[in-house]
Order: sequence, then structure tokens, then C-alpha cells
Amino acid sequence: MTNRSEIQKAICILATLLVGGVSWAQKAPNSAQEVVIRAGRLLDVRTGRMLRDQQIIIRDGLIIDVVPDSGAPKSSTVVDLRQATVLPGLIDAHEHITGDPEISDLDKVAISDARRALKGARNARLTLEAGFTTIRNVGADGYPDVALRDAINDGDVIGPHILASGPAITIDGGSCDNIRMAYQYHYTSPGVADGVEAVQHKVREVIKYGADVVKMCATGGLLSTTDPGGVQYSMAEMQTIVAEAHRLGRRVAAHAHGAEGVRMASDAGVDSVEHGYLMDDAAIAALKKNGTYLVPTTYVSDWLLEHEDDLHLSPEMAKTLRDVLAEAKVNQRRAFQAGVKVAFGTDAAVFPHGLNAREFSEYVQLGMTPLQAIQTATINAADLLGLKNKAGAIEPGKWADIIAVDGDPTIDVRTLEHVTFVMKAGVVFKNQYASPAVIR
Repeated sequence: MTNRSEIQKAICILATLLVGGVSWAQKAPNSAQEVVIRAGRLLDVRTGRMLRDQQIIIRDGLIIDVVPDSGAPKSSTVVDLRQATVLPGLIDAHEHITGDPEISDLDKVAISDARRALKGARNARLTLEAGFTTIRNVGADGYPDVALRDAINDGDVIGPHILASGPAITIDGGSCDNIRMAYQYHYTSPGVADGVEAVQHKVREVIKYGADVVKMCATGGLLSTTDPGGVQYSMAEMQTIVAEAHRLGRRVAAHAHGAEGVRMASDAGVDSVEHGYLMDDAAIAALKKNGTYLVPTTYVSDWLLEHEDDLHLSPEMAKTLRDVLAEAKVNQRRAFQAGVKVAFGTDAAVFPHGLNAREFSEYVQLGMTPLQAIQTATINAADLLGLKNKAGAIEPGKWADIIAVDGDPTIDVRTLEHVTFVMKAGVVFKNQYASPAVIR
């Protein structure tokens, strides 16, 4: 009979395996057979060179080599993309995969975490088929994003690699605690933590329950009753969140609109600032000095203005929304011009999933070249997420996360809104160049 000490030892080992590091394990494809992609045009996202007639050799879900095309090999499964432009799978660093525009904040109280995870399964497939093979999910009360990540990793559900956060850490009544119910119901977001000791504990808690990344709400928000420009955490609280997350091997994303909140979050050492709609010169200078990534979520501002009537906002909130969005792109353009590091992120869920690639043309309109815009969703985003050795480029040793489009996205970046081929970890999930019978 197993004694108590052996059981306790087994539990300790299991706990170490579960929480000791970011969970990126995924079941490999069923077959270890070599796959070769014949690419007519292959974009080197680091240099912008368009390589002609290349072969990408794939085994066990990884890229083994990239060599000139010398004809179809007889000993491998061949994917013919000679008429397409091939590039690495895209990365969205700001997703809400278990939400959608039809779910209001109050609706979340009536929808179970399990139901939201299942809704996320549909959204995950749409996102993958749109060419996004990796996402970072930043905010999901109840951890439905963790459950979805694990289901995808176990092969139960089709979707991108997910870096999950669970609940966003926020002050009581803050922008990420925005479900307002009567006092007698005592509703509070599971991410609420006030004070240095409490935020330290909350970081440990979200990691305990599976968070790969820590999301913090540094300022108010657009679609809540809070002031978007108002700072919500003290510098001591922000520094504690960052220090504890980094000590435990997790990176920190900070929701921040207001200039002072952006500056404070950057100076506190966060890895990325999300939105930054109300940045000023000092905030932009802080991002540049500290090497903090900006994740702009720019397309969502267009969507919100186009669908304002559907949001049922109070007159005061509607005015705040219009006023903030009027400044957002001006400030983001200035950040781009200043050379702030930018990683692609969309805020999908505010608008329908699968439209993520509309973000690219926004960056071009704000002054980036198409190649620079593509780099935000490949090498830049991979660097931000700590995946530069696994994703973001078609290179030996990286995941075989590969997409294809018709045309040249370095000339017309909108080409990326119509992805024709998607492979993730060596498995084809979409191929408009082949019979649907071969698609998993």
C-alpha cells in the first residue's frame, strides 16, 4: 500500500511540472513522416527579401531546413504552394478569445466559464484559419482561456498556440472590475487586488491556476465607467506585480490609455503596454527608453466608431469614447515615428474573431511600411512573447507554423486579410490549393 509520504511526494512533483514554467507543450502530429512545402515565393521577414522557389523541410512539427527547390522529393509528403507567397504564421499579442461582441460585461455573470471556453473553441478555429497560429490572451475571468489552451494542446480542439492570462489584475472598481451590480450582491472580479501584499499574492494566484502571462490594468478603460486617463495602481503596486511575475518567469502586459499610466507602467518594468491611446511625449519617451513594447490595438477604434449605436452607451460614455478615439491614432503615429517597439495586437472580441488581419492596414496608414507591419506580427510579437526561438520566422528549429496568401503582402498588406493556407506545428488546417478531403 502506498504510504502518505509517497503520495505527498508525487503531488509535489506534479505541482512542479504544472506551474514551474509556461505551458507550451502540444501533442505532435500523428506521423513523424517528413513534409516538404514547395514555396513559389517565401518572405524572409527579417530582411524583407522575397526568396523564389524554396523548399521548407518539416519533421515532427518543426522546420528542419529551408533550401532551394530542386523538384518534388519522392520520400516525403509534398505540399505544393508554388503559386503562393509563404510566410510565418501570424501572432496576435492582444486577444480575448473566449469573448465576442455579443457578450456584454453583465452577460458574463449569466454565462458559465465552461460555456465561454466552448465559445472560445469556435473563436480559436476562426482565428487559426485567419492565419494567426499564436495568440496571447489578455484577460479572462474564471480561466476559460487556460482551459481552452489545454484543450488545444491536448488535441481536443483546433486552434492557435495560446499564451493565457486568466483574470486581469485590477483595483477594486477599476476598469477590469467593470461589472457593476448592486451592493447586496457583493460582486467583484476575481482579479481584484489592492495594496502591495495583495497584488503580490494575486500574481502568485493566477500563475497557480495556469497563467502564462500576467495582465495588469494600470488605468481606466474605454467601455467602463472609469476615466480612461486615470491611473489606477500606485507605482509600488505596479513594481510589485512586475517583480513577482518576472521572478516566477512570467511577462507582464499592462492595459493603459492615460499618459501617466503608460509612463508609470513602462518605468515599473512591464513588458508591454496595451493601447496607449492618450500617450504624450513623456510617455512615448519612457516606452522608447525602457524598451517597452506598445501593442496598439488600432483597428478596434474604427470598429467601435462604426458600431457605436450597438453598444448602448450612456451619453457621457459615448462622448468619452469619441474623444479618446479622436486622439488615439495621432498619438500612436507619434510613437511609431519615435521608434517605439511595436507588437501586433487587436483586442479581438470587441470586434468579431477572424478579422484580426485588418490591423495591418492601420499600421501602414500610420506610417509603417507593409514589411514593418508584418514584422510586428512575426519577429516583434515572438520577441515580446518570449518565443523568438520558436515562432515568428521560417527558420530551422522553429515551429512549422506557416501560412500562404495570393499576391505580395509587402506591396499590399491587405493581402493578409485573405489567407489561403494555414499550417500549425506541421499540421495543415486550411489549404485552398488542395482538395478539402486532405484538410484535417
